[in-house]
Amino acid sequence: MSKKLFNYLRHRRDLALLFTALLLLIVAMFKPTVPIKRDIYSYLLVADISQSMNVKDMSILGKPATRMEYQKYMLHRVIGELPCGTLVSVGLFAGVSVAALYTPIEVCENFHAIEDSIDHLDWRMGWSGNSRVRESMFTLARLIRSFPEPAQVVYFSDGEEAPKLHAFNTKDLTGFQGGKNWLFVGIGSDKGTAVPKLDANNQLIGYWSNESFAMQPGIAQISEANIGIRDDNVAPGESDRYLSRLDEKYLESIAKEVTGNYVNGESVQKVLAAMKAQPPARRDKARFELRWLLASFAGLLFLMAYIPKHPINESKHAWQILRMRFRRYSANTSKV
Repeated sequence: MSKKLFNYLRHRRDLALLFTALLLLIVAMFKPTVPIKRDIYSYLLVADISQSMNVKDMSILGKPATRMEYQKYMLHRVIGELPCGTLVSVGLFAGVSVAALYTPIEVCENFHAIEDSIDHLDWRMGWSGNSRVRESMFTLARLIRSFPEPAQVVYFSDGEEAPKLHAFNTKDLTGFQGGKNWLFVGIGSDKGTAVPKLDANNQLIGYWSNESFAMQPGIAQISEANIGIRDDNVAPGESDRYLSRLDEKYLESIAKEVTGNYVNGESVQKVLAAMKAQPPARRDKARFELRWLLASFAGLLFLMAYIPKHPINESKHAWQILRMRFRRYSANTSKV
């Protein structure tokens, strides 16, 4: 029976090709994979959600925007450019801590979930009024070690330290382990802008004063920044407002101390290029899906089934027949 079928299909090229295409599609339905060695790219994208990110000194497509809005715009663009197979986690920075919303997940299968988590980034998610970028390095290193697999860090921030650093509260990063190849992305402009003070409904009630960011050497500051309770007193006047700006030199120095890199976030392409320069998180065996390859080959066989076996000869023969018919038509027309 099988021999007769084989002989039949051998003489019926079109049916043989269609039958093979059908088999390939059936196999593709089972989602076959093969293990291959490849670079695994995994990222923890850390978003700064401190209150200085509410400063409106950025622009999106020519329209004024806060640092938070621009940060979210940047994250959306980055996620949209990452190839399938890339693993991504979104983290939050506030106080001295960095928390991950989830461990790294595949970007294409979970694209809408990742986009949704970025959409909901808000300063009100913060668990502390402090902003201690330097100290967060230690928390971040512990967080990365807790992941089931290694991940590269892309840290978005304006570099604002609140309260301000001095000799007594500057964390020593000498001998820091875990920051190699981390990427720091500066968000904000170098123009000093007042930090808005918002209520629980995100309504402007004033601006933070210089006193809010001051700290006397050797004296522990006890304020709303430490205990997480916001002081709703409005700054007395424009002269007393604290002016916030992107501290590039500070972020560059931190990057250098932890053997990482810094890039200004003014351009999405610059950020993506810097991320591509980061080495992969690891190299391991990964499952390569064959279903698209099988489906594409099946489609090719389907087309071949309807293409003549000798297309050039067939075309010549068809052209000759057409010429003969045209001559006959011309002869008949001249007789009339």
